Amino acid sequence: MKPVGAITRGTTNPNRLRRVDNFIAYRCGPLLIGAAQPLVVDLGYGATPVTAVELRGRLAVAVRADVAVAGLEIDPVRVSDALPFADPPWLEFRRGGFELAGLSPVVVRAFNVLRQYSEAEVAAAWRAMTATGALLVEGTCDELGRIATWAVVTKGVPETLTLSARLPSLEHPAVFAERLPKALIHHNVPGHPVHELLRALSRAWETEATPFGPRQRWPATVRRLRDEGLPVLGGPARWRLGELTVPWPA
Repeated sequence: MKPVGAITRGTTNPNRLRRVDNFIAYRCGPLLIGAAQPLVVDLGYGATPVTAVELRGRLAVAVRADVAVAGLEIDPVRVSDALPFADPPWLEFRRGGFELAGLSPVVVRAFNVLRQYSEAEVAAAWRAMTATGALLVEGTCDELGRIATWAVVTKGVPETLTLSARLPSLEHPAVFAERLPKALIHHNVPGHPVHELLRALSRAWETEATPFGPRQRWPATVRRLRDEGLPVLGGPARWRLGELTVPWPA
């Protein structure tokens, strides 16, 4: 089966995806626990397999010990370089793209992949990655993983948007604008829902100024958004991790 997609830049760093891995364990844990074959695909793991190795380790501890992770890359050199890190059947590396190398995973993580495509290509990629019923977590982050955003997609349709930050280093939520998923980043202009979301988030942040720092300021900000009528999902335990999850701003 010929891989579908294009080779991306492949930039990666240890712990870069720890924020989304935590979310996957929380959001997808019940799906993996109930699955006969708890397979997760890490699509486009990059120049080194470190984030796929970390994903397998985190899910094995937080969800179930027999979770399997398959790392997919279109570049055959990257696949070859990753093979020494494989631990079959729990961690494998294969050549593949949006067709998922013919696998039928429960969950797909695709991070910093679609950011390198055009917006017009996003919907087809979402449909391909969820065609076998997988839940897709697709998004982007900065180089160190301190700022990240992602969509949860089922059957090609985005359901939620999550903004996530390492709170000690968060100066202002305006930084999320440059790390929005590809499907939204060009819509952060007046008159579009994601622009209104970020404006409301900034207003709430500025209103909740506190001498106690961003660890206290962020949960208060999210609580204010909820009290103002924004349909915030999750609860204080997620907010304290630096997350805000809302229905997809269609």
